[in-house]
Amino acid sequence: MEKSKVFFLFTVSCVFLFAFTSIAQVRLPSLVSDGMVLQRDAKVHIWGWATKGEKVTLKFNGKSYKTVTDNEGKWNIVLPPQKYGGPCVMEINASNHITLHNILVGDVWFCSGQSNMVLPMNRVKEKYPDEIPNADYPQIRNFFVPTLSDVTRLHEDLPPGKWLEANSKNLPDFGAATWFFAKRLYNKYHVPIGLINSSVGGTPIQAWISENGLKDIPQYASRVVQFKDTTLMNQLRKRTLSINRPAGNASKQTDLGLTSTPKWYDTTYVPERWHPFWLPGYWADQGVRGLNGVVWFRKEITIPAGMTGIAAKLFMGRIVDADQLYVNGVLSGSTSYQYPPRRYLLPANLLKPGKNIIVIRVVNTTGKGGFVPDKPYLLTAGDQKIDLRGDWLYKVGQVFPAQQNIEGPFSAQNEPTGLYNTMIAPAINYTVKGFLWYQGEANTGKPGEYQDLMAALINDWRDKWHDGQLPFLYVQLPNYMETQYSPSESNWAELRESQRKTLSLPGTGMAVTIDAGEWNDIHPLNKKDVGERLALLAEKIAYNEPKVIASGPLYQSDTIIGNKIVVTFSNIGSGLIAKGGYGPEQFAIAGKDKKFVWADAVIKDNTVIISSDEITDPVYVRYAWSDNPEGANLYNKEGLPASPFQTNGKQQHF
Repeated sequence: MEKSKVFFLFTVSCVFLFAFTSIAQVRLPSLVSDGMVLQRDAKVHIWGWATKGEKVTLKFNGKSYKTVTDNEGKWNIVLPPQKYGGPCVMEINASNHITLHNILVGDVWFCSGQSNMVLPMNRVKEKYPDEIPNADYPQIRNFFVPTLSDVTRLHEDLPPGKWLEANSKNLPDFGAATWFFAKRLYNKYHVPIGLINSSVGGTPIQAWISENGLKDIPQYASRVVQFKDTTLMNQLRKRTLSINRPAGNASKQTDLGLTSTPKWYDTTYVPERWHPFWLPGYWADQGVRGLNGVVWFRKEITIPAGMTGIAAKLFMGRIVDADQLYVNGVLSGSTSYQYPPRRYLLPANLLKPGKNIIVIRVVNTTGKGGFVPDKPYLLTAGDQKIDLRGDWLYKVGQVFPAQQNIEGPFSAQNEPTGLYNTMIAPAINYTVKGFLWYQGEANTGKPGEYQDLMAALINDWRDKWHDGQLPFLYVQLPNYMETQYSPSESNWAELRESQRKTLSLPGTGMAVTIDAGEWNDIHPLNKKDVGERLALLAEKIAYNEPKVIASGPLYQSDTIIGNKIVVTFSNIGSGLIAKGGYGPEQFAIAGKDKKFVWADAVIKDNTVIISSDEITDPVYVRYAWSDNPEGANLYNKEGLPASPFQTNGKQQHF
């Protein structure tokens, strides 16, 4: 036989052998990997894929387990309950050999929601300066699930990720609320903690629920049915591409600050016809209304010699939306969206004694653009600071044309099942201790339906994990937005009420955070109270410590006595108090017409007695019922705040 033919046959044989071998090899899901934490005292699933009929052997803690893949190439081995400890090694043998190292056995918490659940420690490092440098908790592990969405099918595995230990290198990427939760539990029980953080900013609760879980909520069940229509899905994708495609005249829209000579950030540029601006603030409040586009800001500052020759840090609060910052003509930082704090490091040779120029290019596409008030705006170098608040100059560089598309692009992560299919379903084999949930901001537009959706989510996940008793701990929305000084309606308050009513489901716990928000930031920095209040709930519900006071006062009942309403509470701990030395505030009262007025409130015998001279026949009571109920001060003596609530008008009369 000719050498060329022999070589050809050999090559083809190798290709087929390689293809067969690669298909036959055992593959593991992302969660089953080095550094993982397995749930103690419970049956644990280890699963994966190979070719049909493949024999798989697993060795762990001195014992061997065997199985054979099914007709779809799937295999699953159930380990008996294990005591906590480690690190351990796991070996998996089939046509290939896999060794997993540094495995711990402890408690695993599945954490999900939107941006406040995933907000990383890096965002709160100034508030908690000792946490990251001192982090040395190798038995606390975090697995962050990258974002992926799909409404058309269930995915069999999560996007690639890895288990990371809590140390100074990795901690900046841990979710802040989950870190403080895990740290408290670990310091108390000294049991390894695994955190699976599957969260996506700005997403609604319905995206995290399965098709079956939504079957009794018609408006979302019908939407899921639509996703099975391939013609409709193709139309949605085409419309999305059309919306995202740059407009034909986009190239004609130019930013004068970048096209002029010299450019507006250049140190040789001489500003002409710039206008005064008080920073921080929004340009819509300072003479530039209805503008979406690019606005430039400029300030000259005098730097003392002692602040030069060393690295500096420039804090520019928060900016809506995107910005590029120039110092002495040098691009020194940029951020592409509004939420991150602006913390820009300046090299030692950038600042100079005397006059220095800071120029900021701000791009905004919707809403009020500018600088968020009550945030830090300063320049620091060594132990010296310069306050950057006050008089600046501004000039408009570009005006964007009005948006023509009323309906936005299709986004699977905002649709029912869109995140369940990709970021929940692939994890349901992984045994967990319980769930943490921090979400709701994206559903405040329709707060009335949230109670049904949240019940659907809890029941759905417990059903999928085959454990109807799994603890489900969640965060009630904090205070946010402007304070209103008269009783008023509030979508945020309504959604908090839906969250409170969800406590009727067994095995649930709610961390009240009505004192942990910020009026000007949907991502408040106080994540320590959030995490530690969740941990208190875990101690009581998941770790069976009935004596732990895990919650602040929760509305229980109310009784009308004459022109007063007496409200009783559960979870009063050692007793009710009005924090701050004043009487209870933020109580409102109404008659049958539901026209609320501020009420007088008095604590007596661990009840609150509410009345008003304006209401002779009271029916309803509200507490802390607003977006940002400033002054809400009802707590128990353990220091935990009462949940906002409203009564239903079905009291007993005496």
